[in-house]
Formats: sequence, structure tokens, C-alpha cells
Amino acid sequence: MADKVQLHSTDDVKEKVIVVGVDINGNDKNVESCLDELELLIDTAGAETVGRLIQKRERINPRLYIGTGKVEELKNMAMELGATGVVCDDELSPAQMKNLEEALQLKVMDRTMVILDIFAARAASSEGKIQVELAQLKYRLTRLAGLGASLSRLGGGIGTRGPGEKKLETDRRYIKDRIGELKSDLDEVRTHRELLRNQRKKKGSVVVSLVGYTNAGKSTILNGITNAGVLEEDKLFATLDTTTRAAQLPGGTYIMLTDTVGFIQKLSHHLVEAFKATLEELKYADILLHVVDASDPSAEEHMKVVYSTLKDLGCEGKPVITVFNKMDKANIIHVPNDSICVSSVNISAKDPDGLNALLAETERVLKTFRKLTKVLIPYSKGNLLSFIYGKCEIVNEEHTENGTVIEAYMDDETLLRLKEFIID
Repeated sequence: MADKVQLHSTDDVKEKVIVVGVDINGNDKNVESCLDELELLIDTAGAETVGRLIQKRERINPRLYIGTGKVEELKNMAMELGATGVVCDDELSPAQMKNLEEALQLKVMDRTMVILDIFAARAASSEGKIQVELAQLKYRLTRLAGLGASLSRLGGGIGTRGPGEKKLETDRRYIKDRIGELKSDLDEVRTHRELLRNQRKKKGSVVVSLVGYTNAGKSTILNGITNAGVLEEDKLFATLDTTTRAAQLPGGTYIMLTDTVGFIQKLSHHLVEAFKATLEELKYADILLHVVDASDPSAEEHMKVVYSTLKDLGCEGKPVITVFNKMDKANIIHVPNDSICVSSVNISAKDPDGLNALLAETERVLKTFRKLTKVLIPYSKGNLLSFIYGKCEIVNEEHTENGTVIEAYMDDETLLRLKEFIID
């Protein structure tokens, strides 16, 4: 039986860390951008970055992540700056983490640990907590051998907290059993989501999902359109749980507008796997609204990350409207070109006119894969009227002695369901 190690969370000791990156492509700018983002993650997790170190190498050192000379330089830097730990920009192997900790005599973390810590602090719903704990346990399971010291060491709230971690036993069998339980819980979540999707489908609801890089402004857009009351904060991963609200387009069509967790560079496969129950909602959306922070100098790189993640989730081919947000910022030099989207719109989520423009553009795109059709619905089939009202944009409606005549924009699925009622 393996020794049991208990993790503690403490918020009164603030970590001071040095961020470390390896440049293997000779692209200084990209490494600096990744470390800028890592510093924002660390700030969100409640720690403070006091320095950074970058090494140019042909490949990452398999034993220490960086070279032995840089390790000495990093050790001296930590002493001078009073750092209590280092955070590496790439996911470390168990051996790298152990060797680096022994060489530095400091706490060593990687990007994934920081993101897991943020997710643990932000998860509010039971579903979110299940997904975070599952990701944490999978991450820990691959790192049990030789990591007893680092797992038990106190931290300042970075990489040390979360559901399932405050009293985490490092016994491999216990963790595997717990992973099995959590997977079973997630299967129930998937079943529940499937029922909700089927209900929406029966009602003819149009589903529009907000996607994008973290902190691009998705929650602000959702709140502005639907008054959802979702947390808005200028930090990475301010919101984690999925929120769905009804919204009305200018022509009268109601849509279900869904906000999802934001994407980020080097997002751990543990997290992508754990959050598939939530992210698979994107596969069933009629339209994706890809929100981009136009004021971010790395906007183009962020767009590539989003499209790459959507591809991994099997969401290729979905109609995408790219929403260039934060256009009110003064530092915007140019708006990136997006060759993948079917349409784009420039807005500020804080401006009602911008949100109205977004809704109008969403309606216009919906029309492009719909056909203007006239149907006669007998009064005995009144249940179909609510379906049409929810699914279609009504152009004209007339009550006759034989039933209700409706002229509306309809998609292929609606046309198939109403084919016997179509009139010239």
C-alpha cells in the first residue's frame, strides 16, 4: 500500500514564481507571448511572477527541461528575487519535474498545474467540479512515481487546491477507482444533456454557441444579449461552467445562446478530455459565434488555437461568424483576416448597437441556409405552430377557414417535418 499524502490549500502564503520557457523554433516573439499569457494565468491563480527565463535549444532537455547551465542560472535568479517556485510553460514529465526540483530545491510547476488550479477555484456547478477533479486525478495518476515530496508540499493556492485534492490519497488503486466513479458521473451528465438536446430539437430551437479564446468577451456578450448575470472579469477563465439562455433575433426567431469555457494555448489533453461532456455541445450548434479580442496583439495566434481545438472536438464545417470584439480599444492597428468564417462583424460588447448588429448578422446568416416557404397548418395541428414560431423567422401569417397560413424562412429539417403542409 502506497504512503498516503494529504494536500492542503492555503491562501495566506502567496507564491512568488519565475516563469521558464524553451525556444525551439527560434521564434522569440511566440515564446514571449506564451510567457505573457502564463503570467496572466499565474496572476489569476493568485500568485506573483517575479522573473522570467528563456533558453534557446534545438529540443527540450528530457531530463531537466532546460540545460544544466540554465538550471544554475535559474537557481541564482530565484535566490536574488526571493522566488518560492518556478513555473515551466510546457507540461513536464514526472522525471523532469522531480529532477528540476532536486536541482533547484524549489517547488516546480508547469502550465497544466496552474490551469488546473484556476479551474478548481472557478468550478461552481457539480458538473464543473466533476470535470475538474477528473482532469486533476488523470494528471496526478501519471505523476505518482517519485513525486511524494512535491505533492505534499504546501503552496500558496497555486497547483494545490480543488475538489478531490485537499485530501488526495496517492494510492494508485484509489485514484483509478475514483476516476471510474467520476466517469460514471459524467456519463449521467451526458445522458442529461442528451435529453435537453432532444427537447430543444422537438421544440425546434435554434442553438447558437459562443466560442473563443479565454477573456475574449464571450460572457459580456451573453450578459448583454440575455441578462444572464454571468461573472465578467478581466482575467483568464473568469467563467468555467456552461450557461444557456434564450434570445430573440430582430425578425422574431428565438435562439438558445450558449456560452462555453474559453480555449487557450497548450491546453492539456487531460482538460480537453475531461470537458468533452460540456464542449460536445458545440457539435450540436447551428451556428458558432467565434469571439476574438481584436485589441490583443496575439489575436491571430488565438484564432488558430480556437480553430485547432474545434477541429479536435469534431466541429469542423460548422457555420462560423467571427465576432471581432473590443473594437472600442484605441490600440487596434488592424483586424485579422479570417478565411474560415462565413461572415464577420466588428463590435464592442459594451455597446448595445454592437450587440444588435451581431444579432442582425446572425439572423442574416441563418437565412442563407433557409428557404422562404409557405405552409398551411390545420387548426387540429396547433402543436406545430409553436414549433414554427420557435424555429423560423415568420414573414407573414394569416388565419383562414382551413387553418393558419404561415410564410417563413425554414431550414431543411423543418421543411422535412412540414412537407405535407407546404402549399404553393
